[in-house]
Amino acid sequence: MKNRWLLAPPRPLLTAPLAAELGISALLAQCLVNRGHTEPGETRTFLDPRLKSLADPFLLPNLARAVERLFAAREAGETFLIFGDYDVDGVTATTILETGLSELGWKVCHYLPHRMDEGYGLSQTGVENCLDRFNISLLVAVDCGSTATEQIRWLQERDVDVVVLDHHQVSSPAPAAYALVNPHLSAPNEPSFRELCSAGLAFKFLHGIVKHGRELGLDGFVKFDLKPFLDLVALGTVADLVPLIGENRILVSAGLERLDVTTRPGLVALKEIAQTKSPVGVYEVGFQLAPRLNAAGRLETAEAALELLLAPDLETAMPLAQALDSTNRERQSIEKRMADDVIAQVRARFDPVRDFVIVEGQLLWHIGVVGIVASRVLREFYRPTIILGGDNELWRGSGRSIAGFDLAAALRDCSDLLVRHGGHAMAAGVTLAPTNVDAFRDRLNAAARTALPPDLLVPELRLDAEVPLRELTFERLDELTRLEPYGQQNPPLQFVIPRLTLTQPPQKLGREQQHWKFRLTDGVAQADALWWGAVKEAPPRGTFDIAAVPQVDEFNGRRNVRLKFLDWRPSA
Repeated sequence: MKNRWLLAPPRPLLTAPLAAELGISALLAQCLVNRGHTEPGETRTFLDPRLKSLADPFLLPNLARAVERLFAAREAGETFLIFGDYDVDGVTATTILETGLSELGWKVCHYLPHRMDEGYGLSQTGVENCLDRFNISLLVAVDCGSTATEQIRWLQERDVDVVVLDHHQVSSPAPAAYALVNPHLSAPNEPSFRELCSAGLAFKFLHGIVKHGRELGLDGFVKFDLKPFLDLVALGTVADLVPLIGENRILVSAGLERLDVTTRPGLVALKEIAQTKSPVGVYEVGFQLAPRLNAAGRLETAEAALELLLAPDLETAMPLAQALDSTNRERQSIEKRMADDVIAQVRARFDPVRDFVIVEGQLLWHIGVVGIVASRVLREFYRPTIILGGDNELWRGSGRSIAGFDLAAALRDCSDLLVRHGGHAMAAGVTLAPTNVDAFRDRLNAAARTALPPDLLVPELRLDAEVPLRELTFERLDELTRLEPYGQQNPPLQFVIPRLTLTQPPQKLGREQQHWKFRLTDGVAQADALWWGAVKEAPPRGTFDIAAVPQVDEFNGRRNVRLKFLDWRPSA
């Protein structure tokens, strides 16, 4: 066993009535209860996500005030600026607002910060460059701004109203923006809002704009259709790795259907370049489309990604998509070299007893890929990880965390050592002087030793139920697809399949013979299992239990049950 197996206990007092009320199997009921769905009405909504279930956008804090300010700008013929961010969430949110509001009669321009020159969000350099370029009196900060207290004050002193549309944690004190629209400010009885990313917020904001325009009886608002923007919402939401529950589940479910048949020229071109097959799901967004859009912002500026999404026709879009594909290959090369370098550096001095948090930085490490590299280092060592790069004056970095350690809160406790910081419990960004790196590492480790018991430093494997192999039929697996789309807080199903044996010796697969293939049986049913990238691991022997993800494999018109192998242990 490489992992801590956390098998959810059977809960018949909850699952039996749920299964009876909804007409579903006990196994699906168990998986729903594991995800916190125990009440039949709410569970029906979860299993059948509909756009009509979306809440009134004006329940979002401060959204009404933001909408009023936008309508005042429209009436005055005032040009306003969208200050976005360079990741997929920021770029899709910017596209939603710029496209939608332009169609509805607003005068709109945009500004995306340059990762290398200006850093993340409403940096002082970024807002100064923005005002040098544009003469504005209203700025809408999208996917940033919740901690930009000084920058927003600086803008206000120059008679620029700031509306913040963001989902990151809010600083204390909060910025004194004209309107701070952030789901973290929602009341506790509105948990579905708290998980929205900025693309989702942009959609809700646009919905509020349209709703208000209809109430005013304005031309063009009554027939305005919000549904064509759902492809962008799904793209931003999946890419930003926010929980796929509540409103996000509804938006992504509808958005993936829209993305599959989208006529948006930029996405048509991107799908063609990425060779994305139908139907488009979470995997295709997360591993084919989003990385290519992210690549531009990681290495330089996200303008190319935004231009692609705003492209008016396929002739304009195709060369942009090809350029992003080339940039993504360059990003992959940089990332691999840097990750190999970082992992070797960490491995040379890693002490699992001492090192609860990994903080590594080096002059000229590419800050555009520090987040991806941090994720790879975390997978290798299973420790909260922050990777830093930059120049002599300041280093910028990105961190990824593990369950039990709130990275954003830990950074707040280190604020005296930092120039800037912000983010979420599981992912955050930071800027500091290189002379403070050692002290920063020491303080984070001290905090982690208090917060993290040693058992949390072993990767956990959450398992929904113990299921005999013979029960994993096509009918059952088809029923379980009702839980899709999978994502944060609604993870793919993982089961313990007990008392198996091999029907033939394990086989090695892959160009480098890096995968294991097994043929398994429980004495009644048989299935193939693939253990990806694990050829250095000992294959199972004797009678054993496995942790696995069941899948239906379709090839040449034939369907077979196949298991994605995760771990194994000898049977009791």
